[in-house]
Amino acid sequence: MAAAAAGPGPGSGPGDSPEGPEAEAPERRRKAHGMLKLYYGLSEGEAAGRPPGSDPLDPTDLNGAHFDPEVYLDKLRRECPLAQLMDSETDMVRQIRALDSDMQTLVYENYNKFISATDTIRKMKNDFRKMEDEMDRLATNMAVITDFSARISATLQDRHERITKLAGVHALLRKLQFLFELPSRLTKCVELGAYGQAVRYQGRARAVLQQYQHLPSFRAIQDDCQVITARLAQQLRQRFREGGSGAPEQAECVELLLALGEPAEELCEEFLAHARGRLEEELRSLEAELGPSPPAPDVLEFTDHGGSGFVGGLCQVATAYQELFAAQGPAGAEKLAAFAQELGGCYFALVERRLAQEQGGSDNSLLVRALDRFHRRLRAPGALLAAAGLADAATEIVERVARERLGHHLQGLRAAFLGCLTDVRQALAAPRLAGKEGPGLAELLANVASSILSHIKASLAAVHLFTAKEVSFSNKPYFRGEFCSQGVREGLIVGFIRSMCQTAQSFCDSPGEKGGATPPALLLLLSRLCLDYETATISYILTLTDEQFLVQDQSPVTPVSTLCAEARETARRLLTHYVKVQGLVISQMLRKSVETRDWLSTLEPRNVRAVMKRVVEDTTAIDVQVGLLYEEGVRKAQSSDSSKRTFSVYSSSRQQGRYAPSYTPSAPMDTNLLSNIQKLFSERIDVFSPVEFNKVSVLTGIIKISLKTLLECVRLRTFGRFGLQQVQVDCHFLQLYLWRFVADEELVHLLLDEVVASAALRCPDPVPMEPSVVEVICERG
Repeated sequence: MAAAAAGPGPGSGPGDSPEGPEAEAPERRRKAHGMLKLYYGLSEGEAAGRPPGSDPLDPTDLNGAHFDPEVYLDKLRRECPLAQLMDSETDMVRQIRALDSDMQTLVYENYNKFISATDTIRKMKNDFRKMEDEMDRLATNMAVITDFSARISATLQDRHERITKLAGVHALLRKLQFLFELPSRLTKCVELGAYGQAVRYQGRARAVLQQYQHLPSFRAIQDDCQVITARLAQQLRQRFREGGSGAPEQAECVELLLALGEPAEELCEEFLAHARGRLEEELRSLEAELGPSPPAPDVLEFTDHGGSGFVGGLCQVATAYQELFAAQGPAGAEKLAAFAQELGGCYFALVERRLAQEQGGSDNSLLVRALDRFHRRLRAPGALLAAAGLADAATEIVERVARERLGHHLQGLRAAFLGCLTDVRQALAAPRLAGKEGPGLAELLANVASSILSHIKASLAAVHLFTAKEVSFSNKPYFRGEFCSQGVREGLIVGFIRSMCQTAQSFCDSPGEKGGATPPALLLLLSRLCLDYETATISYILTLTDEQFLVQDQSPVTPVSTLCAEARETARRLLTHYVKVQGLVISQMLRKSVETRDWLSTLEPRNVRAVMKRVVEDTTAIDVQVGLLYEEGVRKAQSSDSSKRTFSVYSSSRQQGRYAPSYTPSAPMDTNLLSNIQKLFSERIDVFSPVEFNKVSVLTGIIKISLKTLLECVRLRTFGRFGLQQVQVDCHFLQLYLWRFVADEELVHLLLDEVVASAALRCPDPVPMEPSVVEVICERG
C-alpha cells in the first residue's frame, strides 16, 4: 500500500524512465548549475548548499555530484512513512519550480549579453578568416619583393660604385668652382651691399684656402679674397661709425666685423661709444620735456616716453653686447655694468625731477600708474644688468616718492583741519556781525568731525593705491611692512592726530599770544571734538587703517590707549582754558564795575546794578552754549529755600554786628581776628579745581573765578553805608540766579557771604539793609 501510494510521488518521476527525454533535463540542469558554479568561483559544497560536515560522495544527496535517484527512492521508501513521503514530494516540486524560475530569470537578465557575445564571436570568426587570407597574401608579396630587390642589387652593384665615385668628383669640382669664383662673388656682394652673404662666403672658404695656401693657384685666390675682405671690413666700419642706423643694424655690423677677425676689444669700445650717443640723445629729448616751454606732458606720458625710448634702447644695447662680446668675460660685463649705471643715473635724475613736479598734485592714481610703468620697464634691464643695480635704484625712487606722498597727504590733512577751524571762526563771527542767529555748536561740531573724517578716508584711499595687487612694486618688502606700519599708520594717521591735538593745545597759550584772540566757543568745540576722538573716533580710524593696510612689519607702533590719553588731555586743557577765558570775561566786567564806582558817596540803592544783570545773562548764555555739547552733570541735593535766601544777615556781618558794640573803638583788630578765625573753620574753596567733562562742572568753574574776582576787588575798596547796602543787593540778586548753575549751591552762598563780609569790613558804618527791602528791590530788578 505504501508502494502504491508512493508510485505517483518523486520515485515514479524521471528515474523510472531514464531513456525518455525527461531523463536529459536534470542532467542539463546539473551541467548548467556546474558552469554557473565555475563562473562564480564556488566550491561544490558552497554551490550545493550542503552542510559543512556532509559526505560529498553520498548518492542520496540531492545537491551532490554523485546523486543516484534509485538509491534515494529506496531510502525514502524504507525510512519514511506515507505522510513524510507526501511532504517530500511537495517540497521537491516546490524546489524544482524555484530552480526553473531562477534559471529563467538568469536567462532573461543576461539575454542581451548572450546575444551580444554570440554576435561578437561570430564576427571574430569572420574577421580572423579574412585576416588569415590577407596575411598569406602579404607573406607571398614580401617574398616576391625580397627576391626582386636582391636581383636589382646584384645587377646594379658595379654601377653604384661608379656613381658614388662620380658624385664625389662632382662635389669636389663644385667646391673648386666655388673657390675659383669666390673673388668675383665677394666683389659682387660688396657692390650690392650684401655684406652678410659676403662674410658667409669668406667663412666657408677660409679654412680650405688656409690649408692649401702653399699651392700657387689657391694662394692667388686667397690674396684676392684678403684684398676684398679688407675693403669689406673698411665699409662695415664706415657704416658702423656713421651711426645713422639703429641698434640692430649696428649690432649686425659688429657681428660681421668679428666674423672677419677684427679685434674684439676695439669693437667693444666703439660699440659702447655709439650706444652712448644714441642713449644720450634720448636723455636730451626727455630733458627738453622738462623745460618751461612747451608745457611738459603728464607724468604718465613722460614715463612711457622714457621707457620706450631710453630703457628700450638700453635693453637692446645690453642684449646685443652680451651676444656679441660674450667672450670678453668678467671684464666685458663690468664695462657694460659701468656704462649702464652711468646712463641709468642720468635717467633716474630726470625721472625724479619730473616726479617732483607731481608732489603738489592731488591725483595719486596717475602718479601710481606712472611709477608702476617706470618700475615695470626697468625689470628687463635690471635682470640683464644685475651688477648695475638699476632695479634697486628704481625701487628706491618709488619708495622715496611714496614717502613724499605720505608727507604731502599729512600736510593736506593739517591744512584741511586748519580750514575747518577757519570756517568755524567765520561761522561764529558772521551772526554777530549780521545781527542774526547762526548755526549751532552741535551742527558745527558735526560738520568739522565729518569733514576731517572724510579727508582721512580720502587720504587712506589715495595712499592705498601704492599697495594694490596689480601694482608691480606692491610686493616689495617696504610696501608690505614699513610703508603700512611706519608710513601710513604712524606717519600719516598717528602724526595727524597728534598734530591736531598740538594745534588745539596751541589755542591754550597765554593771553597776548595766539590763545588771546581765540573765540571761547571754538575752545569749547575743540574740547568736545578731542573728547569724541578719545571715546570712539581714534579707535575707529586706527582699526580702519589696520584693515586696509595689512601690516607685515614687527616694528613698534603707538597703542590706541596712548593716543586716546593724549586726546583726552588735550580736551581737558581746552575745557579748562575755556573756563578761564569765560571767567576772565565776566571777571573783567565785575572788576570794572567795582573799580569805577565811588562807593563812599553812592546813593541809597533802589535797584540792582546793570552789570549784575549782564553777569546773569552771560552766565545763562554760557550755560546754553555748554549744554549744546556737554551733558548736564551731577548736582548735590538742593535746599528748598535756595532762591528765597537773602543776604540781610550774613555770617560775617552778623558776627560783626553782634559783637561790635561790646568792643571799644580800638577793637578793629579783634573784629578782623574774629572773621579770620571763622574762615579757618569754613570750607576751603579751590577756585581753579580740575574741570570735569560736563556742564555743571564748567559753569561751576566760571562762577568760582567770577565771584573770587569780585571778592578780591571788594577787598581793595572802601564802602560807605549805602555802598555796603548796594553790594548786599547785588549779591542777593546773583544768589537768586547763580545757584542753579553750580554743582553745590553752598559754594555760591559761601563766596557771596565773603563778598558782603569783606565789604562790611571795609565799611566805616556797616549798617545792612533789611532783608525784606533787599528782596523787594531784587524782585523789582
